[in-house]
Amino acid sequence: MQHCFQYMIFRSLTVFLPGFCWGLTGYAQQHAPIDTSGFRDAAHHWYDIRDKSNMINPLPGRPVYRADNINAIADNIVLFQKSNGGWPKNYDMQAILSAAQQDSVIKARNELHTTFDNGSTYTQIAYLAQAYTLTHKEIYKIAALKGLDYILTAQYKNGGWPQYYPLEQNYSRFITFNDDAYIGIMEVLKDITDDAPQYAFIDPVKRKELVTAFNKGVSCILKTQINDAGQPTGWCQQHNEITLQPEWARKFEPPAICNNESAGIVLLLMKIRRPSFAVKTAIENAVTWFRASAIKDTRIKTIDAPELVTPFTVSRHDRIVVNSPGAPLIWTRYYELKTHRPVFCNRDSKLVYSLAEVDRERRDGYGWYTYEPQRVLDQYDAWKRIVSGN
Repeated sequence: MQHCFQYMIFRSLTVFLPGFCWGLTGYAQQHAPIDTSGFRDAAHHWYDIRDKSNMINPLPGRPVYRADNINAIADNIVLFQKSNGGWPKNYDMQAILSAAQQDSVIKARNELHTTFDNGSTYTQIAYLAQAYTLTHKEIYKIAALKGLDYILTAQYKNGGWPQYYPLEQNYSRFITFNDDAYIGIMEVLKDITDDAPQYAFIDPVKRKELVTAFNKGVSCILKTQINDAGQPTGWCQQHNEITLQPEWARKFEPPAICNNESAGIVLLLMKIRRPSFAVKTAIENAVTWFRASAIKDTRIKTIDAPELVTPFTVSRHDRIVVNSPGAPLIWTRYYELKTHRPVFCNRDSKLVYSLAEVDRERRDGYGWYTYEPQRVLDQYDAWKRIVSGN
C-alpha cells in the first residue's frame, strides 16, 4: 500500500498523459472509470455527519481521487477492509488519505464493526471484482474473495442477512431490507449466479457456495412477504431473524409494509432469468399491492422555513402535502399492518396518520414518501411478456 505524500496537494495537481494517469500514488495504466456511485451515501455521511467513533475524519478541502484512478481507489478499498473480510460504513473510498490517516485505518483493522449498511461491503466487492478484471492485481482478487466469504459467513441459515456482522445486541440483528442492504448483497450474488465476466476469477467450488447463498436469499424473500389475513402485500424494512415477522428498527421506523424497500425487492425478483412459480406469484401479489396502495393527485412540496437546530440535525425547510390533480402516483413509505393506512411516526415511537403530525425535524429529515413502486409498474408488462414466453 503506497502512502500518499503531501496530502495537501489536491486533485488540481493530477496530470493525465495519453494512456496513463498520474495521481498521488504514481503512474498507473488508465482505464475507463468504474462506477463509484455506490459509495456516495457513505461518503455523504463521512463528510456531513461527524461521528466520534470514526477511525479517521475528513481532511480540510476534501481531496479525492478521480474516478478513473482505479488503482488508487481500489487500494483505498483494500486498506479499509477489516480482518474478517467486511467493511465499516461511512468513509469515502475516493478520499486521498494522509500517511497518518492510513496508519490509523491499518491499526483499526481488527475492530470488526462491519456492516452492509449505507452501501458497505457489497459495493466494495463489486468494485474490486471489476478492478481485478481490468488490472489483474492479485491483491484486489484476494480482497474480493475475502469479502464474498464475509457475505457467506454473515448469512443466516434461513437465507437472510443482518445489518451488521458480527451480530450486535440491537435491531441490526434483524434481517435488513432497509436502504437496500439485502438487495445490494443479492445483486452481487446474482451477477455471480449469472456468470458476469467480472467474477470469472471465482473457482467452481466457491461459485457453487455463492449460488446457493443467492437461492437461499430468494427463499427468505418469499418467506418474509407480509400476508395480512390472506392478502400478500410487500415487505417490512426489517424482519425478525427467527420468526421472520416485521420488527421495529429506529424509534421512528415501525413494523409496517414498506413500499420503498418492497419495490427494490420486486425489481430484483423480476431480474431472475427463470423465475419459479413462487417467485412469479410473489411479484404478482406485490404489483397488486402497489396498485391498491397508490395515492393519486398528491405531491410533497418542500418550502423554506426558519432554521431549526436539534440534537439530530439542522433544518432549514419544511415539507407539506398538497393536492395536485394529475400528479404522478405516489406512495407513503409505511402502511400500517392490518389496516393498510398510510402511517408516520415520531421519535417517541408514537404512530400518526398524516405528515403534518410528524415533528418538523423528522418531517424534513426523513423520506416519508416514495415513487419507487412506479419503477415496478413501468417494467411489469415487459416482465410479464418475457415470463409468459411471448
